[in-house]
Amino acid sequence: MPSTDLPNVGRQTECQHPVFFPLLNTARLSCQMFPFFLNCSFCSSYTATIGISHPDIVVETNTLSSVPPPDITYTLSIPEPTVNCGLLSALQLEAIIYACQQHEVILQNNQRAGFLIGDGAGVGKGRTVAGIILENYLKGRKKALWFSISNDLKFDAERDLKDIDALNIPVHALNKVSPGVESASRAERMKGVLFATYSALIGESQAGGQHRTRIKQILDWCKPDFDGVIIFDECHKAKNATSTKMGKAVLDLQNKLPRARVVYASATGASEPKNMIYMSRLGIWGEGTPFRAFEDFLHAIEKRGVGAMEIVAMDMKVSGMYIARQLSFSGVSFRVEEIGLDSDFKLVYNKAAKLWAEALQVFMRAADELGLVSRKSLWGQFWSSHQRFFKYLCIAAKVRCLVELARKELLAGKCIVIGLQSTGESRTREVLDENDGQLDRFVSAAEGVFQSLVTKHFPSEKQRREKAPGNKRKRKRQSVVHMFVCTVFLAICVNVPSASPFTARIEEMKQGLLNKISVLGKELPLNTLDELIDKFGGPDKVSEMTGRKGRVVRRPDGSVRYESRAEQNLTIDHINIKEKDRFMGAEKFVAIISEAASSGISLQADKRVKNQRRRVHMTLELPWSADRAIQQFGRTHRSNQVTAPEYIFLISELAGERRFASIVAKRLESLGALTHGDRRATESRDLSKYNFENKVGTFGRPPSPRSIRRNNSCFFPLFADMKIGMMDVGIFCRESRFGISTEKDCSITKFLNRILGLEVHKQNYLFQYFTDNFDYLIEKDKKEGKYDMGILDLAPGNDEIYEEKQETFLTVGNPQDGQVVLYKISVDRGMPWGEAYNRSLKLSGPDEGFYLSLKLRGNHPCVLLAEQGRGKNLIVYKPNIGKQTHPESLDNLQLRYRKVTRGLRGCDDDERSVLQPANPVFPKETCWEIIISLSFFPRNGKCKKIEEGQECLQGMRLRQYHMLCGALLRVWKRVSDVVSDLTSSSILQIVRLKTKHHNKQVGQYNDPETHNMLQCSSTSVKTALFLCARDTHFKYICVCVYLYIYIFFLILLFIYIYKY
Repeated sequence: MPSTDLPNVGRQTECQHPVFFPLLNTARLSCQMFPFFLNCSFCSSYTATIGISHPDIVVETNTLSSVPPPDITYTLSIPEPTVNCGLLSALQLEAIIYACQQHEVILQNNQRAGFLIGDGAGVGKGRTVAGIILENYLKGRKKALWFSISNDLKFDAERDLKDIDALNIPVHALNKVSPGVESASRAERMKGVLFATYSALIGESQAGGQHRTRIKQILDWCKPDFDGVIIFDECHKAKNATSTKMGKAVLDLQNKLPRARVVYASATGASEPKNMIYMSRLGIWGEGTPFRAFEDFLHAIEKRGVGAMEIVAMDMKVSGMYIARQLSFSGVSFRVEEIGLDSDFKLVYNKAAKLWAEALQVFMRAADELGLVSRKSLWGQFWSSHQRFFKYLCIAAKVRCLVELARKELLAGKCIVIGLQSTGESRTREVLDENDGQLDRFVSAAEGVFQSLVTKHFPSEKQRREKAPGNKRKRKRQSVVHMFVCTVFLAICVNVPSASPFTARIEEMKQGLLNKISVLGKELPLNTLDELIDKFGGPDKVSEMTGRKGRVVRRPDGSVRYESRAEQNLTIDHINIKEKDRFMGAEKFVAIISEAASSGISLQADKRVKNQRRRVHMTLELPWSADRAIQQFGRTHRSNQVTAPEYIFLISELAGERRFASIVAKRLESLGALTHGDRRATESRDLSKYNFENKVGTFGRPPSPRSIRRNNSCFFPLFADMKIGMMDVGIFCRESRFGISTEKDCSITKFLNRILGLEVHKQNYLFQYFTDNFDYLIEKDKKEGKYDMGILDLAPGNDEIYEEKQETFLTVGNPQDGQVVLYKISVDRGMPWGEAYNRSLKLSGPDEGFYLSLKLRGNHPCVLLAEQGRGKNLIVYKPNIGKQTHPESLDNLQLRYRKVTRGLRGCDDDERSVLQPANPVFPKETCWEIIISLSFFPRNGKCKKIEEGQECLQGMRLRQYHMLCGALLRVWKRVSDVVSDLTSSSILQIVRLKTKHHNKQVGQYNDPETHNMLQCSSTSVKTALFLCARDTHFKYICVCVYLYIYIFFLILLFIYIYKY
């Protein structure tokens, strides 16, 4: 077996390239950057010491590649033929080795450490997971658990094991194993992989007269001392562990099998820190860590924002518990298509907005007449239906344009994949039930949402009785007495009026609304999914991969009917796989996928299939969450593809649709930071502009409603319309005492949700007003240094970066020891005289050359070199800062500087060069070196900071920075507490740099003032780091001392017994 003792087995690191997709050097191909992975580009690979290179180019973000994983100490047992034949690539073997190495660690809570595989779609997580199972099988651990999201993926698990030549490892489906006692005894003797879905973990049965749960069945099969592998594939499904039965079951299983070797596998492991709770085996929180409980960890990370999430990802990699690579997005093209709305659609949308405004008033009147006390549930149903209704309209607005674009792409020899989330099946089935199973028309999902709200949730006498205050037990007792009386005195009860005086009036209001909805429904768009299938030629031309059981189709004679998706000899569970095969086999060239097909299904232009046309992936409906978005995007971009896909995002001109783009942009930013150590890893340069749900948006939104409410409508007619609009969507409410007031708890989320219900022109004007406020506050925060810019490059483009000093602190950690390094970095920003002089010799333009300032600095003028840039502007070089970031116009430059018109005399070590201007006011002995020397040492003249004994950095050529690198999570709490006490900002600035000696560093940046304050404070960084390391060491020292004392007294006792 080849040696595996090198730390970088098959590692590939990233080379960053500019945003404008230039051609790379001749050793590389040209590439287009896919915006969801801004930092992903072609990489150079290290020479792999084991295994064959991955078939496709795989990259790692710039940030994660800057931190090294731990050294490899694990010896692999996978057979040489499997490695040498390339059944497992070098990258997959690397993940297997690190996972198995991490499984050797026992956490301080006496549970075995777990491993997180965060590889993106197409890297081959399935084979990696199969390789981990094979490795443990060869080590004698013959049982393994594999959880995934669908029973269909069992066939993929079998395929992955077969692909790595592990045919002797059987896969058993849990849903095929009966929970009975006899079956349980047979199951205990089974070896191999037990495959189950997450939903099976909460399944129950009543077999053989004995109540059994699936999780108990699994535990009986494993036995308490189980030390085999548990695979949580697509583990993002276990998020919200404390609030869902499924999540709790995942945690419970891990706790009851403490020695199991847990592997979490998902490209979207956690879209937010709060969803990491199920990853209890990573050892980030708990005993022996800075965070006693998950809640402490969550509070610390959320307080510091996305910068803290970036540290979590880097720390996990440094600790050896995490690996995350992704396919290079070379060749992938991307664009956002903003869809205009025609006048007919705007008319329908405006009618719908007016009817919803009327419905709000009717609901409020009915609730007031009935005297409803508790209205939280009522308004929750109303506004959720309101949002769903207008989301359906937003989607419908783009159907016509999508069909036109798709037909052009089909004519160009490509095939289409359309991404949806909602299918509208529930409304179709409601209409089907109302018509006794018969359906002769396409159904409007939007109409169904509105009708369902009024039918089921309109204020009623029943709601008033149920919500009436008083003791529940008393009300229940009264209802029982009433039922008894009605049974005995049936005739009396029949004559008693069952409705209050309000009932007739309330029913009249309800019916009036339903009639208006029915009239509007004739103009509302049809179910989007059925309409798309119909426009592309019907089910024979379109592969539908969704979760719905039936659909409405148009027959050859033009009539419409409802039909089941099931086919002969195929159940609903297997129809999606069959449709996928038809698409990949070139029987169909249009595929529509929903969330049901967003995980596990491969639709790329695979070299092994017949349909090798380029995929054009059109996103008609943005998913609600980033993890769903990433899963869906990964269906068409995977390994072994002939051509990379083309992504088209369709966003209508409706301002309210930015709400849905905002959700995804926010989650993508958070997800990119948490899973790849860099928020830009999943950022879109087009979608990121829609992220308003940040601190600026939160603080930027309230002034918008307030300013609308307070502005004088006589002078600004716009605000009069806005006031009415805000009342129509419930953000403003009219009060008798205070006039118009803003709704309580009006958050940015609520604001963006509600404006969907405004007429088209009103919501666009309001949204523009909001975004202008938003942009202004961002610029203001940037100027004040309060804006979180993400991971910044320290002195980009500067090669003169040196490590002056470093202090290393060992930290005892969980699962293994680490170290934190405090670096002092020096950056020489200036331009040497020799370089400036040589550059000046090449200049020939009339405005190019050296310039001297009109104002003196001390006793000398300032000097700069100007050369002609693109256009009319000049590129400026200064002695102390080198190339100036922004070019300057000649007119602006001549206001402050005068060009040197006489000759320039060179200088050597013993002679200064002289810049002699035409104006004799300037002294002759003025040179570049003097300016440089002045930038190294305190200047002459008064400086407030220098007079107060502080360091003045204004205009300095040599700048010094302090960075904290390494296992930052170990000392996170102590250091962040110190920084929080000294600074008012909660922003955690992460920077990265590359030194003169090509050493990459990523860490927390501390400006000199903060660093000085930390050093002067009673709890400095050094103290914090020392104490953090000391606390854990102290526990071990105490235990050892007590143990030695105990042994010493035992020896004395034995000696005493022996002698006497």
